[in-house]
Amino acid sequence: MYWATDRLGAERAKGAYLWRTFLDQGLRLPAGSDAPVESIAVVPGLHAAVTRQDAKGWPAGGWHPDERVSAEEALRMFSADVAYAAFEEADRGAITVGRRADFTVLGQDPTAVPPSHILDTPVVMTVVGGRVVHGVNR
Repeated sequence: MYWATDRLGAERAKGAYLWRTFLDQGLRLPAGSDAPVESIAVVPGLHAAVTRQDAKGWPAGGWHPDERVSAEEALRMFSADVAYAAFEEADRGAITVGRRADFTVLGQDPTAVPPSHILDTPVVMTVVGGRVVHGVNR
């Protein structure tokens, strides 16, 4: 969002990052980061999708705020929709018996706090392939 208008032009930038528009059309929308350019951390990504702002609250009101998504939609974008996009929806993307145990445990429910507090969400534990790789019992 910092450089999109400068690089794309004002008219073309209106068509960039149309999260709400895509979801309203029934599309599955996988989300992630631009790592290594951006942090791979999921909490800032959830915050950005819901608020359309950076960690400092810029821009006021959000960048193209009509394209915000709900916290529930953002969680699906970062989980089930990523698995779907990778053709791995039968094996990943939901905590279900028989699927790979790849998940992150958050210290608060991002759907139960005001969007401005999503960034305050600690990552308690990360499990990959059934093995704790961050947090509790590591």
